[in-house]
Amino acid sequence: MIIQLITRSRLVHPQRTRHANTTRRALECSPLYSEELGIDLAKPSDSAYFRWFLASLLFGARISETTAQKTYQSFVRHGLTNPQKILKAGWDFLVYPVMREGGYVRYDGRKSTQVLRDCEMLIADFGGSLSRLHDVATDARDVEERLLAFYGVGPVTTNIFLRELRPFWTKADPDPLPAVERLAKRLSINLNRYSRKSLVFARVEAGLIRRRRELPAT
Repeated sequence: MIIQLITRSRLVHPQRTRHANTTRRALECSPLYSEELGIDLAKPSDSAYFRWFLASLLFGARISETTAQKTYQSFVRHGLTNPQKILKAGWDFLVYPVMREGGYVRYDGRKSTQVLRDCEMLIADFGGSLSRLHDVATDARDVEERLLAFYGVGPVTTNIFLRELRPFWTKADPDPLPAVERLAKRLSINLNRYSRKSLVFARVEAGLIRRRRELPAT
């Protein structure tokens, strides 16, 4: 009996290891959310940074990722990809047609107000430049605090925005969300094997976030 148990254990553990390695390799190839939206954060560009900031504001609400993506695409379709154009469009236009076309119905008015107020603050405080926000910050914590100062921006939105900028912004280094760490442990993925500032870590993190529904309810 003991021999059988030892033999069975030796068979099971290699299978688990192979499965974990397959999962890890798949996660390392995960597309970033910004990449799915056609935003290239690798090239220093205030245009790209603002578009990702806008997308992060949309992802930050309690709606589906699909709705946030469609609403972002609606902004792009209407040419609203910088703070000045968004302010010129105004609240009514953001609510309808922009938000409605994306399916962002439940929070359309509230989110339109947030986007407009954050565009105003970005222009007033940083000349409309997120690069400027990064440059004047003293460190990663200061970057987070400056983002949290925007209207309606909380820790989740701040994390969404900064985690994909880790490889590209010196002062972008938010802690992974607790759900990411729990799921990594559940899947036997050792996050410490990666440099947190590496692109591959950002891909693993994005992949884990897409799979977060695999976590048991708490």
